[in-house]
Amino acid sequence: MTKARYEITDGVLSITLDGPAHKNALTFELYGELRDRFRSLPNDAGVKAVVLTGASGDFCSGGDVGEIIGPLTRADAKGLMEFTQMTGDVVKAMTACPQPIVAAVDGACAGAGAILAMASDLRFGTERSRVAFLFVRVGLAGSDMGACAMLPRIVGLGRAAELLYTGRSMSGTQAHEWGFYNELCAPIELRDRALEFARTIARGPTLAHAMTKRMLKYEWALPLDEAVDAEASAQATCMETNDFRRAYEAFMAKRAPKFEGN
Repeated sequence: MTKARYEITDGVLSITLDGPAHKNALTFELYGELRDRFRSLPNDAGVKAVVLTGASGDFCSGGDVGEIIGPLTRADAKGLMEFTQMTGDVVKAMTACPQPIVAAVDGACAGAGAILAMASDLRFGTERSRVAFLFVRVGLAGSDMGACAMLPRIVGLGRAAELLYTGRSMSGTQAHEWGFYNELCAPIELRDRALEFARTIARGPTLAHAMTKRMLKYEWALPLDEAVDAEASAQATCMETNDFRRAYEAFMAKRAPKFEGN
């Protein structure tokens, strides 16, 4: 059974899915645990960024067949709805938390695992990784945990439709070419690269990063004029922070700014 391991270093929370026997597959309990951990992050001032990864050469193979799929075939309509809403709550918690999330993806990244990668703000992958939205292969729609909303925004509508209709695997190279990955890394370097990037974020202006994340989500459905007005308000708010003043003073003194998150 997959467990989640947590470690905080230099303001970066590392979440490692650890269940190598099942390629870090998700269970009912782990879904709930991840939802609650991400929900707690808005109140955790010690965490400035998050790295989400998997142990032993895989990211996450999706829902555990024995632990989840089997029981779902015997559940009633109420139980099924409770499950799908609970899994969706993980995505809501990830996208609502103010800290940027970096997914470090190696090996299997399938089903709900691919959704966790998409719900992250950035994705680093490897050539040997395989990304697949397998829902169609078990008789389900591609509309799972927000996939039909998120995937087209990452790879484009036509490419998203192909992946969701076929359930085929996308190689690491193709995932990078299609914009799913921000960067390809050697497997041995993947976690360190993701942590390095997350530490760079953690050293930046925390409130400004949180605003950027909030506006990236909020402006999905806004017309341009409304988006411009919304960003005017957001940026004016950031200009009231001490970090903005610190950056100006550092520039004038020809030194690197030290952001404090206020």
